[in-house]
Amino acid sequence: MNKSFLIGASTGGALAVVVGAGAMVSHKLIHTAARYAEVVQVVPLTRTVVTPRRVCREVTLERTRPARDTHQIIGSIAGALVGGLLGHQIGDGSGRALATVAGAAAGGYAGNRIEARMQRGDTYTSTVRRCATVYDRTVRPDGYQVRYRLGTKTGTVRMSHDPGQRIPVRNGQLVLSAAQPR
Repeated sequence: MNKSFLIGASTGGALAVVVGAGAMVSHKLIHTAARYAEVVQVVPLTRTVVTPRRVCREVTLERTRPARDTHQIIGSIAGALVGGLLGHQIGDGSGRALATVAGAAAGGYAGNRIEARMQRGDTYTSTVRRCATVYDRTVRPDGYQVRYRLGTKTGTVRMSHDPGQRIPVRNGQLVLSAAQPR
């Protein structure tokens, strides 16, 4: 055997081992890199839920009783009688008649006003139930917007869960379900 042949065969064998090992390492790196996409950013998404509900409370109201005599006729008549009697006590002759008429007119007006004031002051209280619809606002989680990098490609995907630092890839596609592949 020739020395050059031995050196060439040894070099070739060593080169084959190095190239084969390099191919296996690169295949493993490519295979591993293709199994996961790197997560660049995760933004939690929320939604606001508006829920109506009825709120009722008891309210005390003060009300004026309805007047039985809306024109205050009873007060006017009573005032006119009292005023006429008082006017009749003043003076004599034709002055007495004039004082009686003036007393009756003034008494009638005063009686009318007194009865009106009494009717306005005739109040009562009652309790009434008042209800209203109020709206409660609740902020709830609604998934995640995830930016990822797969090789030289970057993209954004919406996910139901936070994927962590990487997203599994199967057959070149992201695996977006919550369960991790085995």
